[in-house]
Amino acid sequence: MSHQRTTYRAGRGRKRWGLLLALVVACAAPGREQSYVVKPKDTLSGVAQRHGLSVSQLANRNGISHTGQLYVGQRLLIPGTAASDSKSASSPLGPTLAKAINNAPVKGGRWQAIVIHHAAVDEGSVKSLDRYHREQRHMENGLAYHFLIGNGNGMGDGEIAVGNRWKKQLDGGHLRSEAQNQTALGICLIGDFNKHPPTARQLRSLEDLVRALMRRCQLDAGAVKTHQQINVVHTQCPGSKFPTRAFLARLKSPAG
Repeated sequence: MSHQRTTYRAGRGRKRWGLLLALVVACAAPGREQSYVVKPKDTLSGVAQRHGLSVSQLANRNGISHTGQLYVGQRLLIPGTAASDSKSASSPLGPTLAKAINNAPVKGGRWQAIVIHHAAVDEGSVKSLDRYHREQRHMENGLAYHFLIGNGNGMGDGEIAVGNRWKKQLDGGHLRSEAQNQTALGICLIGDFNKHPPTARQLRSLEDLVRALMRRCQLDAGAVKTHQQINVVHTQCPGSKFPTRAFLARLKSPAG
């Protein structure tokens, strides 16, 4: 009887260990790290995009410069998809918007400034502003900005829309200087901030978006400007009631 009990316990123990091992393998497999051997014409941004990573994620994992050159035969470690997805999911922007930012084919040094605007109208959307810029401003690429943030009238309050200029990495159309448009990202908040301040949700979304773009484009807080600060022709944009000093000061502190 004692021998049977011992055999039963041993068998039950093996089953438990087998089940535990199966669970560990099942959980670990999707996020398993891979390696990639660099081929001719490969670039850091190209390899990152191919594996659904940002340049920062790939460069940091391999301890290399974000703007460094790869060489043929170089072996890169590719972080597991589970780790990458968890980073996107934990982003204040949410996984969909985080991926739109991280997966854009940004070239090193492409963007040197992030410029904040207001629409100077109390209602608007990507569709209405795109139509205005095409029909009234005669812009071939439509919406002049790379991102738009709603105020609850025409778009959700704090809703962030990604424009084609970001998706396709096109020059902006939001500044008077063409040279500045080539290196400056444009973010526009719906509202007339000479009449009233932006909503709390707009400011929260703006901060989250700007911080994400700073990381993605390797920029510091000093690269963030208002339209009034950077435009070659005087403008009041983004309005007298936009909290410029407080917002820009906040960007110099850790997110929280």
